[in-house]
Amino acid sequence: QLQLVESGGGLVQPGGSLRLSCAASGFTLDYYAIGWFRQAPGKEREGVSCISHRGDSTNYADSVKGRFTISRDNAKNTVYLQMNSLKPEDPAIYYCRALVLLSDMQLTPRQYWGQGTQVTVSS
Repeated sequence: QLQLVESGGGLVQPGGSLRLSCAASGFTLDYYAIGWFRQAPGKEREGVSCISHRGDSTNYADSVKGRFTISRDNAKNTVYLQMNSLKPEDPAIYYCRALVLLSDMQLTPRQYWGQGTQVTVSS
């Protein structure tokens, strides 16, 4: 079965850290760009960070710059999101997304989403 599975969420105090993992099964992430998204109750899903398929390019939302770090280990078929200095506005369900453009004439996108992992920040 082709799927992405997030893990590493949980409850942490403000200022604490968590490391989220996004592991692929049934396919290799080598050619996929990966994004982390989050959705808080009553809010739209927003992009948090993304990384190129080689890992040589990353991007971050302004709200997490300097606190979150995205990385990937293609040998482990896994992408990580290290979250430090967590704030009360960071709680959400965090999702990862894998995206690649196929080399057909239409550049058909192929993407997968994980089921999400809950991050809670509370004292």
